[in-house]
Amino acid sequence: MQLVIVTPEGVACQAEVESVKLSGTAGPFTVLKGHAPLLSTLERGDVIYVEQGAERRVAIRSGVVNVFDNRIEVCAELDTPEKRK
Repeated sequence: MQLVIVTPEGVACQAEVESVKLSGTAGPFTVLKGHAPLLSTLERGDVIYVEQGAERRVAIRSGVVNVFDNRIEVCAELDTPEKRK
C-alpha cells in the first residue's frame, strides 16, 4: 500500500507500507491491504505505520484521510512541541 502524508509545509511522508493506524474523530482504526474506500476526519494523535517491518510514527494535530485502491492519502497539520503552546 502507498501512504502519503501531506502538510501545509509539504510532503511529510511517502512510503510503501504494510499497515496504517489512525485516530479518526469517530475512533481509532487500522487500514490493511484491500481496505474498502474510506473518507474520515482525523483528530490529534499519531499516524502509526509499518514500513519494511519497522513501526514509524508521525504526530498530527488534525486532518483528513482518503483511502482507496490500496492508497492512503492523509492531509494533516503536524503536531510539534511549538504548536502545543
